[in-house]
Amino acid sequence: MQAQTPHVAPAKSTPRAFKRLLVTGGCGFIGANFIHFVMANRPGISIVNLDLMTYSGNAENLADFAGSPRYTFVQGDICDRAIVDRLLDDCDGVVHFAAESHVDRSIIDAGPFIRTNVGGTQVILDALRARGAADKAVPRMLYISTDEVYGSLPLDRPELLFTEDSPITPNSPYAASKSAGDGLVRAYHHTFGLDLVTTRCSNNFGPYHFPEKVIPLFVTNLIDGEKVPLYGDGLNVRDWLHVEDHCDAVLTVMEKGTPGEVYNVGGNNERNNIELTRTILQLMGKGEEMIRYVKDRPGHDRRYAIDASKIRRELGWEPTRSAWPRALEHTIDWYRNNQAWWRRVKSGEYRTYYAAQYGKA
Repeated sequence: MQAQTPHVAPAKSTPRAFKRLLVTGGCGFIGANFIHFVMANRPGISIVNLDLMTYSGNAENLADFAGSPRYTFVQGDICDRAIVDRLLDDCDGVVHFAAESHVDRSIIDAGPFIRTNVGGTQVILDALRARGAADKAVPRMLYISTDEVYGSLPLDRPELLFTEDSPITPNSPYAASKSAGDGLVRAYHHTFGLDLVTTRCSNNFGPYHFPEKVIPLFVTNLIDGEKVPLYGDGLNVRDWLHVEDHCDAVLTVMEKGTPGEVYNVGGNNERNNIELTRTILQLMGKGEEMIRYVKDRPGHDRRYAIDASKIRRELGWEPTRSAWPRALEHTIDWYRNNQAWWRRVKSGEYRTYYAAQYGKA
């Protein structure tokens, strides 16, 4: 039997200190939480937030920083090379969150996902490459990917987990678009030597989450006395990560990650959707009569599960805010206490989409 070559961890790079980060998509759920995290934990860092303000972008998420000398908002498109070039002149790091991210919408129309998630990523990478060719300082970039690029794991093999070396086998148009961005980042590092790192995270939850995603959708529906639409048999499994844990991991990888490496980020919280639903119902004092089973979406992956041992071993990160069900209860409390925020969000275009996706109760 041929001996296998043991895995050798790459040499650790010197931790970096940043002065000014360009955050793309900073008005979205994870981007906004990341800006809050950096502003609270790195007083020496200022933020430039580039956001196109599509349906899920919300300037209210960052109202706390209006007028702060450490925060600058620029409304613009990551596919606009001139804007990207201009903003890179003043930044020493890029955290690339901007993406179309809702699987259901990608099934309806993949076009915006390809344009933003693939084309937008290429624009930023080409801008970084051009800076190097012009002997300008080239910022480090972190590409925010997803565990969905790995495809699906079987329900009857709980020992299987996604590692950074798992095959990339996307099963939805959204996942395929993120996989393409993933591939571009890898290629631009290996071909052009750019300082690029990637994180692939599991499902996030927490404050400022756009209420088309399952947890805020279910919580806000129940606050209003509406039933919750549960796909299929409810047995699909996801690993749930509190968004603040994710933000901590992103900053850790920005500061300590090795160029060209990928780091999985997970919460050690595998739950199937029916278990998640029942926990939300219990925490909100509701019964199972509030569940409305709806037709499953096409190609619905059965199970995601993250092995995050690499980031723990090499960078010293592990989740500390995702304890279940306490973190979920705190999230529910946030939506109870911030009803003005989500009631403004759950209106207009969102309601049209909701009716088209789930039908009338």
